[in-house]
Formats: sequence, C-alpha cells, structure tokens
Amino acid sequence: MVNICRGNFTYMEILFEDEVMLVLNKPAGMVTTRESDQLTENSDQYYVEDWIQKHYPNKLPRGGIVHRLDKGTSGILVVAKTEESLKQLKNQFKTRQVIKHYYAIAGGDLPRSGNIKMPINRSRYSFGRFKVDEDGKMAETEFEVIKKLVINGKKYTLVDVNLKTGRTHQIRVHFSYMGWPLLGDKIYGGSPVGELNRPFLHAYFLKINNQIFKSEMPLELKNILTANDQK
Repeated sequence: MVNICRGNFTYMEILFEDEVMLVLNKPAGMVTTRESDQLTENSDQYYVEDWIQKHYPNKLPRGGIVHRLDKGTSGILVVAKTEESLKQLKNQFKTRQVIKHYYAIAGGDLPRSGNIKMPINRSRYSFGRFKVDEDGKMAETEFEVIKKLVINGKKYTLVDVNLKTGRTHQIRVHFSYMGWPLLGDKIYGGSPVGELNRPFLHAYFLKINNQIFKSEMPLELKNILTANDQK
C-alpha cells in the first residue's frame, strides 16, 4: 500500500498498513518524537508524533512509535496501532529480532567490510551529541562496501550498514570515531557537499514480524551518487 499524505510543509509516505501496524517512510528534516530530552521546543520543527495524532489519533505512548530515526535521517519507521502490538513490536527490537539496513556515505577509503563494536554514551559537554565511551551502552554496527567515490577531490565510500543495536546516533558516532564521518554530518565532522543539509543516511530495509519493507533512496541522495559516479 502506498499512500501520500501531505501536511504542514512536509509529507509522509505510508509503505504498509493493517489493523495493528503502520510502516512509514519518514522524510529527512522531520523529528520522530516530542520527548523533552531530544531537543528544545521549536515551532519550526515538524514531528512524526504530531502527524500520527492528526491522522491516527490514539493514546499510546509516543503515538505508538516503536523506534526512532534521527531528524536528518530518512527511511523506514514502524508505528504500532494497539497496545498489544506496541508491546510485541518493541520486544522484537529489544531482543534484536529486527533486521535494519541503511545506506550511508562515509568519508575515507573503507575496507571491504567491518564490524564496529564500541559503547556509546551521551556527551557531557555538548548538548544533543553522543560519543564512544567505555561507560556507555554497547553498540554494534556492521558494514559492507557498495562502491568507492571521489567527491570534491576526497575519497568516500558508499556502504550498506547492518545496524545490530539501536543507540541514538549510533551509525554517525561509530563512523566518526573510526575517522570516517558521514558525508554532510556537520555535528560529527562530516564535510558538506552541494545543497545537502543533512547526513547521507537512509534506512532502506527493515524486516519485522516476518515481513520485509524497503524504501527507495531519496532523490537528493541519488543525485549525489549520480553526480559523482566513478564508473
């Protein structure tokens, strides 16, 4: 099922819907939830949680949102429509039964594949940032190289990321720590390119409830690949 719903200066694509679950394709620039520790109140922000309450009003925590994507990350987001579904879906994430893959462009000439397994914690000195910290929660990020790129004279690598855990900013923090910050990720040291005003990061694949969902790469990311195709 594909359904485009338009609202205040943004839109939401519905990838799937049944009686208990909603699968959305979140656009970059939209904040997932209204949790107070995520950001300060800003009237210019748009929230997935508000969109849900407008189109699917309910009394579930966070509107039934099961997991989060960063504001600058686009892609697949799962929403429960009932209390039982919320409990069951969240348990799948907690017990790592969910398979999540992302497209990302990382700075540098990366090895063919790798596994980054390091703890992540909230930064004590910079609001809204996270870092690798031995006192944090363990996080695991696997990746495989798709292709190598040269952008503005610098080496980059398009990778398929298999997110084994789901810590806040995990992919961005892990790749930055390794010296491979994501293209466009100004917070964690990534270089800007063209008009891209967010990290090159897209949640394109998710398997949950024994169902597979896919999201096509947004045009602004495709354009970067097209413009820098090394063939």
